[in-house]
Amino acid sequence: MLARRILLLSPLLPLAAPVAALAQSAAAEVVERFHAALLGVMRDAQRLGVRGRYDRLAPVMAQAFDLAAMTRIAVGPPWTGFSPADQAALTEAFTRWSIATYAARFDGFSGESFTTTGTQVQPNGDALVRTTLNRTGGQEPVLLSYLLRGNPPRIVDIYLTGTISELASRRAEFTTLIREGGAERVTRELQARTARLLGG
Repeated sequence: MLARRILLLSPLLPLAAPVAALAQSAAAEVVERFHAALLGVMRDAQRLGVRGRYDRLAPVMAQAFDLAAMTRIAVGPPWTGFSPADQAALTEAFTRWSIATYAARFDGFSGESFTTTGTQVQPNGDALVRTTLNRTGGQEPVLLSYLLRGNPPRIVDIYLTGTISELASRRAEFTTLIREGGAERVTRELQARTARLLGG
């Protein structure tokens, strides 16, 4: 039965294989360009300072990440109940906070590198790019998987150690904030966090 299915599908394989390979390549390139830019920021971290790192990363992350989609995913079902003005304010706050988090976190360089270990195209067309952050001093590498969506592909989620969804963690946190004060409460919280990360 399996052999028969393969034979029935075989006329499609020459077309499907290049399409999948192109999707894998495009997704991996997005992640690798982001990693290259991130390493550049890390090398210049002290000279740039946190605000300089933010300014350097902002256009890079706007290109590599679909931050608007990430905001919607992180909020979850309550998103559709927010007004367009609240949605726009929350998206801007989430975007600035995301960039500020990277600017604050990657504040130096000690010989780190990134390695892409594989790319898998999902049945729905999403691509999962698996990478490692290779650290020095005998530290274990950090597993980072990026979920990309769309054409051209852009990052919509990151999985730490390969399984922990960043946006799932954010959603649990945002749910509490939304109960406290809706979209405005989340926006204020993200704005405050961004200010702290950038030094006021």
